[in-house]
Amino acid sequence: MMESWYMSADVVDQTAENRLSPNQPVTPEQLKDLGIKSWSIPSEGYTYPAKAVPWNPDIEDPALAALRKEEGYDYADIITCSEECLPDYHNKLKAFFQEHIHSDDEIRYILKGSGYFDVRDKEERWIRVQLSAGDLIVLPEGIYHRFTMDSNNFTHAMRLFKGEPVWTPINRPADDHESRKKYVDTFVS
Repeated sequence: MMESWYMSADVVDQTAENRLSPNQPVTPEQLKDLGIKSWSIPSEGYTYPAKAVPWNPDIEDPALAALRKEEGYDYADIITCSEECLPDYHNKLKAFFQEHIHSDDEIRYILKGSGYFDVRDKEERWIRVQLSAGDLIVLPEGIYHRFTMDSNNFTHAMRLFKGEPVWTPINRPADDHESRKKYVDTFVS
């Protein structure tokens, strides 16, 4: 089940929880105010490949199939982030942890394992969102964010897109980018 909290600005170990002391939880409503959507879709009982780019067989899971249809997610692929499965693992983690935006929504469904998305709130403070198997998150186009593994160092995830996928991160500063302007107009102003 997804959990969120404000995190320390000073990160020594990006795979640690990095909670403030005392802990400052973030509610699902606070995430929704930032444009973040989420669902819980249990993933156990279904078999997914370690990697498939693209991935589009008949979907066994009726809840996932219904969500994909309802939200218009017509492209999917599956990746596994771990030292054994991801070439150049440590450099990839450094790249994932660079603060950036995308010109499309970022949609991730955690099939197995866990990890963190960090997002900026309206005051530029970091919020850490912990995801585990069954969590599906949608980060809106233009939100500043980053991803990192947790101490388990294993995430098996489905990436979903509307239309052709665009994986290009636009590193901060990106305040003049149209996607960022759209995000600020919709969720910050």
